[in-house]
Amino acid sequence: MRDASVSERLLDWYDGHARDLPWRVGPAARRADERPDPYRIWLSEVMLQQTTVAAVKAYFQRFTTLWPTVGDLAAAEDTAVMGEWAGLGYYARARNLLKCARIVAGDLGGHFPDTREGLAGLPGIGPYTSAAIASIAFDRPETVVDGNVERVISRLHAVETPLPAAKPELTALADAHTPQVRPGDYAQAIMDLGATICTPRSPACGICPLMDMCVGRAEGIAATLPRKSPKKAKPVRRGVVYVGRRADGAWLVETRPQSGLLGGMRGWPGSDWAEAVPDHAPPADAKWAEAGEVRHTFTHFHLILDVMIADDLKEPRRGRFLPSAEFRPSDLPTVMRKAFDLASGQLGTVEQQSNGSV
Repeated sequence: MRDASVSERLLDWYDGHARDLPWRVGPAARRADERPDPYRIWLSEVMLQQTTVAAVKAYFQRFTTLWPTVGDLAAAEDTAVMGEWAGLGYYARARNLLKCARIVAGDLGGHFPDTREGLAGLPGIGPYTSAAIASIAFDRPETVVDGNVERVISRLHAVETPLPAAKPELTALADAHTPQVRPGDYAQAIMDLGATICTPRSPACGICPLMDMCVGRAEGIAATLPRKSPKKAKPVRRGVVYVGRRADGAWLVETRPQSGLLGGMRGWPGSDWAEAVPDHAPPADAKWAEAGEVRHTFTHFHLILDVMIADDLKEPRRGRFLPSAEFRPSDLPTVMRKAFDLASGQLGTVEQQSNGSV
């Protein structure tokens, strides 16, 4: 039998303390029979994968203004969507976003599947996302477990097994608390609890609705949970990028291959990324000068890029010239934007700084 006391307390708490989020239909609206828009729930959940709520809000509002429905998004140009996604990271999500939108708009008549199993068959929707959409958008009693939920459950039950080994145990415990009534609100309630009260550092146990039920608090170890296995040190890779423009101000850019890191995104031509800077040739003849280096951290490695700049590019061997009127730095992924920011302040003095052709 499911333990209803945890869910009842959390739902009572959520009714008065739910976060106001742009994709959310709050408790009062739900009671007035307003239903969540599956498109907005899906879009928010894809954006929130490995990304914070604070970072996602502006992107979500911009996307839903530009493309209010899944049909609008499906009809959008790839470059426009990738440009609006720039800076949010994990760019495979944006590619899968378009694939999924086009399947839903085309093959499924504009309607998202309303079950976890049906959702899991769509591009970019894994076990967590399918459970979250099914629960929040369609009120299915699915168990939704993100980092916030893992933290709440590990403290509530004093689970000392380190993550990631503890995931199956935490999921089973979370499942035992998932109610049949208002499961969508419950999923959001327990995530809100983790985000606002049962926080990673200095949890506000004194105002937690589960305070007297929390084994971790009773044992004085709540703030130390969940335990985590030590992470391996990330390797460092190096490369070179070339930030340059033609005499008329057009920028030399390229679209990265669809597969791999930053796939389908606009960027600067450059070398591959490896432990040492690989052999390569500049993308165009010019008096290239060193501007410095930029650093960026991806999920699995740190990257150091040497930035080369030039203001007098000839016909390129790779990439294409983009007129300055069409160039938006905001369309660049973060690491490429860092290179642009470094280069842009120096390009006006390239001739004085130039150390010769590369």
